[in-house]
Amino acid sequence: MFSHLRTSYATVFKVMSSLLMLFSFIFLIPLPFSLIYRELSAVPAFLIVSGLSLLLSRLFCIKCRFATMEVITSKEGAVIVLFSWLLIIFLSSLPYVFLRVLGFSRAIFESTSGWTTTGLTVISDVEIVPKTILVWRSLTQFLGGAGFAIIVMGAVIGPTGLGLYQAEGRVDNIAPNIRYSARTILIVYVAYALVGAIALRAAGMNLFDAFNHSLTALATGGFSTKNSSIGFYNNFSVELVSIVLMWLGATGFGIHYAFWQRNWQALRKNPEPKQMFLLTAVSVVILSSAGVGKIFPTVHSGMRQALFQVVSALTGTGFSTSDLRKWISFPLGIFILSVLMLMGGCMDSTSGGIKQYRLTVMGKALLFSVRRFLLPRSAVVQVEIWKGNNKRYLDDSLIREAFLVSGLYILSFIVGVVVLLLCGYGLSESIFEFASAVAGVGLSVGVTNYSMPDGALWTLITGMFLGRLEFLVVLYAFAKVFRDFSSAVHR
Repeated sequence: MFSHLRTSYATVFKVMSSLLMLFSFIFLIPLPFSLIYRELSAVPAFLIVSGLSLLLSRLFCIKCRFATMEVITSKEGAVIVLFSWLLIIFLSSLPYVFLRVLGFSRAIFESTSGWTTTGLTVISDVEIVPKTILVWRSLTQFLGGAGFAIIVMGAVIGPTGLGLYQAEGRVDNIAPNIRYSARTILIVYVAYALVGAIALRAAGMNLFDAFNHSLTALATGGFSTKNSSIGFYNNFSVELVSIVLMWLGATGFGIHYAFWQRNWQALRKNPEPKQMFLLTAVSVVILSSAGVGKIFPTVHSGMRQALFQVVSALTGTGFSTSDLRKWISFPLGIFILSVLMLMGGCMDSTSGGIKQYRLTVMGKALLFSVRRFLLPRSAVVQVEIWKGNNKRYLDDSLIREAFLVSGLYILSFIVGVVVLLLCGYGLSESIFEFASAVAGVGLSVGVTNYSMPDGALWTLITGMFLGRLEFLVVLYAFAKVFRDFSSAVHR
């Protein structure tokens, strides 16, 4: 038993060592920008963090000499994912502290918001922050959207890493080989970002803003280089390109793969994009018609603003073209955006929330129950559900996972809202802000700011973290560590 545990945790340390080695180079990426924009004070900050990452990598490597790396189980994957995220979030917060942009707890908030692709920010004025920090914020969202499993497997781990891939919530193996799947996702992701930056530059942004907004739009993150987000530009072309990028980010990688393979049959049968289009159309009509004279001056303005806010909420991005603090007087709008944020985009996308796939599973399960009640007992009925190129049939495991994760989202949402209410915020504010945090969106009605109480700050941090890892990974990881620790103590 002890030998098995030693081998298991040696594998955990080996993967984390590889991850930290990789991140010792990632922490150096902002340095060219500090030289270009003559922000030389940022150089030591990122060099120190890179050195810390390298040092931790070597320390972990000492503990991994018993690792076999034959296979990473889902339980080991859960432990790797949980502690890798915690460690990288901590290291990524240090540049904010070293450059005196934020204090430690606020830096942890900003780092968590970045890596979870949430986009809530406690920086009071992003337009006076060093450009190196703005690039770092955008980079954390871009990499966080891909996820550590994709980054590590695409770079260092071979086909034995299925457990790690699945532990981070990936169920869409777009190719038979896991490593090939990870690399394909990275290639498509980077290609979209490059095209997006070119399109935003052509639409009217300067090159720096286009680069940053392309990364955060595709990651459905929402960090902006402007205090008023996309609304700063008041440019319909910029808004349209941003909508396309947000939609691409919220679409599952398996669907992208099916598109580039020209598998039109699979695309037609995938329910998630169709559900998102339907939800968007209905929500835009309701908001634009109900909001005219309240928050929208004209029907045209209402349609334009409602479309952008709805897509931003549903895809989990968090860009805005409207001051949502004014929406507090429009309860219907707050309610619709909150529901859309909790629903989220597609599975295996950069989007957060419950996800359209789980909503499909739950809907089909309810309809299937009604059909089974009406049909003879001997009748055999199979309900198919498409995801990317793959067809699955409705079964107990799918239904159980969908209802369990959805239930945890709702439960955590209720708890988070109650805590914010206890911190002194109103009901509408609490509902909207925590929905934005737990679903990884980033839209705000003003609750999130530098001077917010620590209780509210850490409540939102917890919501962002649990929502990004979809609860079960955290529960599985802590359960494994506790069980293994108990076994070692009582051995």
